[in-house]
Amino acid sequence: MTKKRQKLPGTVQKIIKPILPGEVEKAQINVEGADHLYKEIRVENVVVDADGNKAALKEGAEVDVIVEADSSATIKKPI
Repeated sequence: MTKKRQKLPGTVQKIIKPILPGEVEKAQINVEGADHLYKEIRVENVVVDADGNKAALKEGAEVDVIVEADSSATIKKPI
């Protein structure tokens, strides 16, 4: 099944350390092109390369945020 996607540029605004032991570190990402009140997202600060090696994002890093959906979950936009 084919997928539709949109790629938005973003910047890691800050790294949020966990308050309690056992919680995960978060990366706050400013997504360009998003509405003002919704442009910041927080995700677990773990990225993985093609070999499965884990790493963490650094503050100020330029990233791509990808929104992806199956074609069956989309509709054709009118011209």
